[in-house]
Amino acid sequence: MELALYQPDIARNTGMMMRLGACLGVRVHIIHPAGFPVSQAGLRRGGLDYVEKADWLEHDDYPHFLSWLRAEGRRMVLLTTRAETSLYEAQFLRDDVLMMGRETAGVPDAIAADADLSLRIPMRPGLRSFNVAMAASLALGEALRQTGALPGAG
Repeated sequence: MELALYQPDIARNTGMMMRLGACLGVRVHIIHPAGFPVSQAGLRRGGLDYVEKADWLEHDDYPHFLSWLRAEGRRMVLLTTRAETSLYEAQFLRDDVLMMGRETAGVPDAIAADADLSLRIPMRPGLRSFNVAMAASLALGEALRQTGALPGAG
């Protein structure tokens, strides 16, 4: 299981997702351009010293990421408020890559069309969305639980 961040806008959220990846043993992919300079120092505010423990890979742009994804034979699972299928109805695979969109805009329709599976997190009507780092946490927790890959799970 891996986590991909499409053109993240907010360094603090990205740092928190780096910390999440470090704690869960999940590699984090940052797909450029980002809305801030990507560096360990810049991510430390949200990720603390966990950024140094995180496994992360940067991609110059989305085509570079998509090329890597397809060459690896991996499935892209997009988390989006526009999906019909609930996160909790999905069947995850151990080698899925969960894609999170930009905090301010999600992903463009053309990129959403590339997803092998699009999922939403159920929530109360009338509310827009979860914070991207919280959404990543919920999605990774469920995906790792389903696939038996949660660290420290009995």
